Amino acid sequence: VQLVESGGGLVQAGGSLRLSCAASGRTFNNGAMGWLRQAPGKEREFVATVNWSGRSTYSADSVKGRFTISRDNAKNTVYLEMNSLKPEDTAVYYCAARSYTTASRTVEEYPYWGQGTQVTVSS
Repeated sequence: VQLVESGGGLVQAGGSLRLSCAASGRTFNNGAMGWLRQAPGKEREFVATVNWSGRSTYSADSVKGRFTISRDNAKNTVYLEMNSLKPEDTAVYYCAARSYTTASRTVEEYPYWGQGTQVTVSS
């Protein structure tokens, strides 16, 4: 699976960004997808996940109510809508995929990763 993220950038606190991840290669439609992030000096952490159909999603407590994950299987694309951004959301955001249909909040359960896209939130 090849994953390519886009949509990152610099935004002021309170602003919004929409990340996209285009998938190609092995079957995308049967696998769960996730967004993970890594801030400088910190470990990679779970942000949000969606199951194969898009009907089941989970988000980290730190982004709940502000970030929304979705997918369009017809376009082989997964999205992360980020609203009310905070400076602590600054990180490299990675799109990730797994072969299983069920969504996962565990970073280690994603064997496929994109190259990442930088999100910087200024105060």
